[in-house]
Amino acid sequence: MSNSKIRNLKIDILSDNWYILKKATFEYREKNGKWQVQQREAYDRGNGATILLYNQQNKTVVLTRQFRMPTYLNGNDTGMMIEACAGLLDEDSPEECIKREAEEETGYRITEVRKIFESYMSPGSVTEIIHFFTGEYTPEMKVSEGGGVASEHEEIEVLEIPFEEAMNMIADGRIKDAKTIMLLQYARINGLFS
Repeated sequence: MSNSKIRNLKIDILSDNWYILKKATFEYREKNGKWQVQQREAYDRGNGATILLYNQQNKTVVLTRQFRMPTYLNGNDTGMMIEACAGLLDEDSPEECIKREAEEETGYRITEVRKIFESYMSPGSVTEIIHFFTGEYTPEMKVSEGGGVASEHEEIEVLEIPFEEAMNMIADGRIKDAKTIMLLQYARINGLFS
């Protein structure tokens, strides 16, 4: 990493419990040329992947519903979120990760995925890059009930929703997850259901 506007970078680990919370202390050169000491915290949970599973013929998408504690802490009364399938890369490539996650979470064994873009989701505080994919599914690809990995205490509900209903769920607030909104809007803009 090289940036002529940053010098004397020092990293302290504040927490290494679930993932890693780091505090960065550094000098930042302002427009006027003066150096200003700044501190920022960054949460490092690794990079991830997400996929919009869609059936063009039936005009449906497969989403999930699960409990998300941070949303509960921020006013989501139930803490439940409707989301596109997603997971952390761990040691896998983004493509292998999302195929694995799709099967674990939704029960669909997807063999073909298409990467559409990648994005920092909250660059002011989280280091994570998410790789975005789309993949077509058919009923024949269903190999299990999905629901997540029991040893990871996942309790994931699998939802098959008409695409137009999913778009309405964004408008009325039932879908508030950024990656899911981005994928559904990608599907609309790029005519996946035309």
